[in-house]
Amino acid sequence: MGLTSNKVLLLAIVFAAVLFAGTVWLWPRLARQSWQSIGGRIGLLLTTQLAIFASVGLAANQAFGFYASWADLFGQENAQGVVVDHIAGGGRTGSIKVVSTSRVAGVGGGMPQLTGQVQKVDIVGRTTHLATPAYVYLPPEYFQPQNHARKFPVSVVLTGYPGTAEALVNKLDYPSTAQQLAKRGKMQPMILVMLRPTVAPPRDTECVDIPGGPQVETFFAKDLRNSVMEQYRVDKTPASWGIVGDSTGGYCALKIAMHHPGSYAAAAGLSPYYKAPIDPTTGDLFHGNKDLQNRADLFWAIKHLTAPETSLLVTSSKVGEHNYKDTMKFIQAVQSTNVTRISSIILPSGGHNFNTWKREIPPALQWLSTKLTAH
Repeated sequence: MGLTSNKVLLLAIVFAAVLFAGTVWLWPRLARQSWQSIGGRIGLLLTTQLAIFASVGLAANQAFGFYASWADLFGQENAQGVVVDHIAGGGRTGSIKVVSTSRVAGVGGGMPQLTGQVQKVDIVGRTTHLATPAYVYLPPEYFQPQNHARKFPVSVVLTGYPGTAEALVNKLDYPSTAQQLAKRGKMQPMILVMLRPTVAPPRDTECVDIPGGPQVETFFAKDLRNSVMEQYRVDKTPASWGIVGDSTGGYCALKIAMHHPGSYAAAAGLSPYYKAPIDPTTGDLFHGNKDLQNRADLFWAIKHLTAPETSLLVTSSKVGEHNYKDTMKFIQAVQSTNVTRISSIILPSGGHNFNTWKREIPPALQWLSTKLTAH
């Protein structure tokens, strides 16, 4: 049974409840002042507390999608390898390989031309040689015969750190939300490419081109776009491309759009921060290069670099989010450029969690839809 299985969570809750009841039942028998009784009381308390802690941890992981599997939890994730098929003459097949397909959860069964489709894929960066799994949502219109030559706008969707791409599909419900919004005429049909910003796990690269290391910013600005264009009916013009993410993914989305307006016409950061942290998960991102470090600071970039022709959306809440003050400062800084366009979603209250982001995702997708075009 998998880490996110409902059966595992139910068994953990039942086990914790049984231990709690057993502790209450046996406590009078262990009331004597002997080493055996004292040891029994300590053992029961510790076991019961561990069982309760495990239940709470499993429930929290179910809600927030921190880890996708037991291997992911224990740092043994080994699903990052991607098979590249080589062909005669030293060439190779496309840089996206479709691993499996599934229907869009929550919108009923039926054929893809009625409900859309989610594809699990492996992506290989042609220039950066970075490889990562991802999920691609294709709207129903993509499969309809009358649209066989139509190109669609695409939005890259990023998780936080550590995050799992699967959580974007099953927890944050991006595909079903996009499908329902388009069905009600509130946004145009759009392709979603959903993945982690951590394309060189387990390291948190903060979407930086690390000197002598993974070129993650280039992967998102160039390789990912080229791979998607090879596989799906999308335009190469930046007007057809958006990027959105939460937390670390939100920071990455804003930074990539600001640094590469020729790749993305719009970016939405849900609960983003505005400067790459340096901590044990990131390691040394800049190797002493002050220019790279400054460039990764979005406040510095707005003040010192040429204002990019792109549209940005940022979100926060007045109570519950630590980024509220920085977000308001960022809005003012962008406004002062008179070039970069800025919008915001400010909730009265909401924490740094899935529940808050699920309140922001529908309006964020609708906002992206108004900024993107395809032919």
